[in-house]
Amino acid sequence: MAMNVAIEIPENVSAPLRSRWKDVPRRVLEAVAAEAYRSGALTTHQGGELLGHGSRWETESFLQRVQAYLHYSEDDLERDLAALRAARG
Repeated sequence: MAMNVAIEIPENVSAPLRSRWKDVPRRVLEAVAAEAYRSGALTTHQGGELLGHGSRWETESFLQRVQAYLHYSEDDLERDLAALRAARG
């Protein structure tokens, strides 16, 4: 089941948006997807699904363009390295 969300943008705000962006609803959807990814609410796959992307690469390109990077700490790296070492024997 899909969710529909409607927002009301006052004319004095929407006019400048329309003059700079061809597709305001799409830009709003992209902003939601980027922020949801940044906050951890959505995975890369879910963000791509939301945006209707055909591939992970398209989603990765989008996330890079909007500077929505994976939160990956040194602790995360150490855990991944330890798991890799354990898997390798």
